[in-house]
Amino acid sequence: MPARVPMIEAYNNLLKLESFISATQQFEALVVYLASQGACLEQHGNIEQYLQTAGNELLRRLLQGHLDHRATHERPRQSVTGADGIRRTYCRQSVPRRLATVFGEVTVTRHAYQKRGHHSLYPMDQELNLSADKYSDGLRQRVAIESSKSSFDETVRSIAFNTGGAVPKRQSMQLVTKAAIDFEAFYQTRADQKESTSNLLVITTDAKGIVMHKEDLRETTKQAAAKQQHKLKSRLSPGEKANRKRMARVASVYTTPCFERTPEQIIRSNKAHNVKRPSITNKRIWASVERSSEQVIQEAMEEAIRRDPDQQRDWVVLVDGETSQLASIEAELKAQSLGATVIVDFIHVLEYLWKAARCFYSLDTDEIEQWVKGRGLKILQGKCVDVAAGMRRRATVEGLSQDRRKAVDTCANYLQKYQDYLKYDRYLEKGYPIATGVIEGACRHLINDRLGITGARWRLSSAEAILKIRSIRSSGDFEAYWEFHKKNERVRNHTSLYAKSQLLEAA
Repeated sequence: MPARVPMIEAYNNLLKLESFISATQQFEALVVYLASQGACLEQHGNIEQYLQTAGNELLRRLLQGHLDHRATHERPRQSVTGADGIRRTYCRQSVPRRLATVFGEVTVTRHAYQKRGHHSLYPMDQELNLSADKYSDGLRQRVAIESSKSSFDETVRSIAFNTGGAVPKRQSMQLVTKAAIDFEAFYQTRADQKESTSNLLVITTDAKGIVMHKEDLRETTKQAAAKQQHKLKSRLSPGEKANRKRMARVASVYTTPCFERTPEQIIRSNKAHNVKRPSITNKRIWASVERSSEQVIQEAMEEAIRRDPDQQRDWVVLVDGETSQLASIEAELKAQSLGATVIVDFIHVLEYLWKAARCFYSLDTDEIEQWVKGRGLKILQGKCVDVAAGMRRRATVEGLSQDRRKAVDTCANYLQKYQDYLKYDRYLEKGYPIATGVIEGACRHLINDRLGITGARWRLSSAEAILKIRSIRSSGDFEAYWEFHKKNERVRNHTSLYAKSQLLEAA
């Protein structure tokens, strides 16, 4: 390790650098104030606030000093050749541009290489990896994170309160859209994710609606909304809230150990006898309101293939029984020749049972609960067809009208229709999960907690960008994604503008 330079010596060296004079003056002013009698009479909160403001200014001046220092050492080149093959031979020195950072605004001074009729090139911009707009990497990252957590108005306030920078609302919306641009490419490049485990590989999907501006609704919904008549001009009446949402498809892929249970353990579980469930690992969740349901389901299968390319593990697909979703999953499994056990969520089955039970029992008593538990136990034992037939017979024997027995017939039809996906006795014996709690939680977290804010209506580009950033952060991939994004930004904004020979010379 190099010998540590004493602080006083480092400070004296700093005084010799003209670029950092302003920073040293600010530092001295900070020290003088903190040692003053007036500061000693202040509460610590006031000192904190002072240091945050004055400290940001010190950091801004340090960054400005660094940029000025680099500018003084930038040597003019004879020429710079662009990707268009044109040599730019005129060097215009000391061309300024503004840069908004987390510490405040600074000025970047650099050389521009020009040729009449062609765009200028700035090698220093490439070295610094500056964006095409005026916002720094730090600010862009803060905007992406904050806007994924709360409203854009709150993001503007948070940036202003916690940093020395400022980003207006419209620019925040634009920045988060740009920040999410590499989402698909990031996950497509992670082809070496094969997991060394024999645990279950679980794929699960669901859908959730997001209130959109009319122009961003899917075409069929937009047409239905155009035909809808409203009783009041100032607000929607009951029953008029349909045709305002665009469905987002949510997907998750994760790994979990087998967890064998019996039907009795499931139906009669209580806190005293609950067995601790094994933890799930390597969970990735994501959602898209822009891409079709089929595309997201295909992405889920591709993610699973990356983890288990040779299909050496047991694959489980958990769904809620929605018809189009199930059809898309079956079609994708067939198209890619994948073997998986598709399971309909048992909790959804219970909801149908409860609705059917209320056709026989008028009150929520212990009797109705025992009826649901009894039929639920039989379904878990693999007897869903028997349960369907039994409730139909009872409805007939009791002489229930068509309207009164409607929920019974709906439940029976559901059990018969999806009987191939309700073989819970086999699933439990193999230790497979039978509930979609993971994806239900993902819907709440990814969509409801941010895009379901009361009164919000979304544009498609903003909603999709927020979903992508929330997905990346929820999957624990944000730091890796941001490094990937920065590399791609450098290629888009800089590397692609230069001739390959020029890049080799710069290297």
